[in-house]
Amino acid sequence: MGSRSGIKNYRVSFNFYITPGVQWLVIATFAVFFLQVLIRVFAGPFAHQKLLIWFGLVPAGVFPGLRIWQPFTYIFLHDPNDFLHVLFNMLMLWMFGRELELVWGKARFIRYYFLTGVGAGLIEVLVKTIPTFLGRPPSDIPTIGASGAIFGIFAACAILFPDRQVGIFFLPIRMSMRSFVLLLAGMEFFLPLLLRSAGDNVSHICHLGGMLVGWIYLRRGSFLYGVRNTVSDWQHRRNRKRFEVYIDKHKKEPPSRPDNWVN
Repeated sequence: MGSRSGIKNYRVSFNFYITPGVQWLVIATFAVFFLQVLIRVFAGPFAHQKLLIWFGLVPAGVFPGLRIWQPFTYIFLHDPNDFLHVLFNMLMLWMFGRELELVWGKARFIRYYFLTGVGAGLIEVLVKTIPTFLGRPPSDIPTIGASGAIFGIFAACAILFPDRQVGIFFLPIRMSMRSFVLLLAGMEFFLPLLLRSAGDNVSHICHLGGMLVGWIYLRRGSFLYGVRNTVSDWQHRRNRKRFEVYIDKHKKEPPSRPDNWVN
């Protein structure tokens, strides 16, 4: 049917498109979450705590316990009493992760997801292991959640799509992706200082670690390119100086005879 003159047609659509890599990660994460719920309900809190000790990120478990799988497995674990945590992480993974997968492809996106998640976990372990060298006991509190990898995705979006507009939930505010990620980084850095006495049970180190690992990974080409340019410039200056010294040394010598030329 045709529309009446002067009346515009509007098409309303809800795009829930999900890329294969994001879909796999979401399904795996929710499957582990519901397994945690079943273990807690039917086996009890003690059994669930043992699960976290073995598969969560425990600094004393990774070093010196040598549970080297923990930086990988902690990403899929979440608090079974806090459904909003896993829901928010997976929502962010779907919203921002699919944009990266469309650019990179499934394989590279999944590699990046684990790189930032595992890297954030290792930074968490390193920071919490340092006090042991000052005589303090090693930390045995498990860290769980995919937030380190999610913050790595935020960092990648800020680098690849810096001017893309982002809306803030429930607020009539829009800002660029770069500004949004810088705001998140500032909050993650200053919140622990403001809440030092109360504590918020959030691993801000892991969040910032995921951002840092993602930034280093994506900017490594530019960094190495700059290093190569610096080395090349230094070599050029050194060779030019040697050439000038050679010219100054031999400029007073008479020219060679033509019969000395070698063809």
